[in-house]
Amino acid sequence: MGLLTQLRNHIGMKPNPISRSTDEMRPRTDGADVTVSVCPYCAVGCSQLVYAKQGRIIDIEGNYDSPINGGTLCPKGAATYGLLHNPHRETTVKYRAPYSDHWEERPLEWAMDRIAERVKQTRDATYEETDENGVPVMRTLGIGHLGGATLDNEENYLIKKLFTGGLGIVAIENQARI
Repeated sequence: MGLLTQLRNHIGMKPNPISRSTDEMRPRTDGADVTVSVCPYCAVGCSQLVYAKQGRIIDIEGNYDSPINGGTLCPKGAATYGLLHNPHRETTVKYRAPYSDHWEERPLEWAMDRIAERVKQTRDATYEETDENGVPVMRTLGIGHLGGATLDNEENYLIKKLFTGGLGIVAIENQARI
C-alpha cells in the first residue's frame, strides 16, 4: 500500500481514485546519495544538489537551502547534468608536441600525470632555499597559480596551504567572490 493510500485511510477519506501503479511511484532520486556542490559556470556561486546512485550521478538541481540561489538555477546551471552526460563531451585532451605540426588525442589521465611531472620538474629546477643574502626563503618563483571565480574560501584555503607550504609557490592569486 502506497503512502498516499495510507494517508487517505488514516484520515478517513473515500477510496483512492489514483491507480495502484501511480500510488506506488517514487521519484528517481528516492534513496540517492545527495552531495552539496557549487555550480561551475560563473562567479555567483549558486548551490546545487548532486544526486548519485551506485557512484553514478543521476540528477542535479538547485539547493533550496542556499541563501545565494534559493533553489533556482540559471539556464546554464540547470543544464549541468546535461554537460556531464552529453555524448559530445570531450573526454580526451588535445596535445601538440613541441615542433609538431599536428594535434594528437591523449587520455585525460595522461595529461594529469604530465602536468604533475612538469610542476615537479619546474619546482625542482627553480626552488630556492636561501636568497642571494643567505636569508632562508624556501620558495619557487618559477610557478604561479590563478584560481577561478567559482572557488570558495575553503578551496582557496587548501590551495594556499598546498601551494605555499607544500610546493613553495609565492605567486598565488584568485578572483573568488563567494
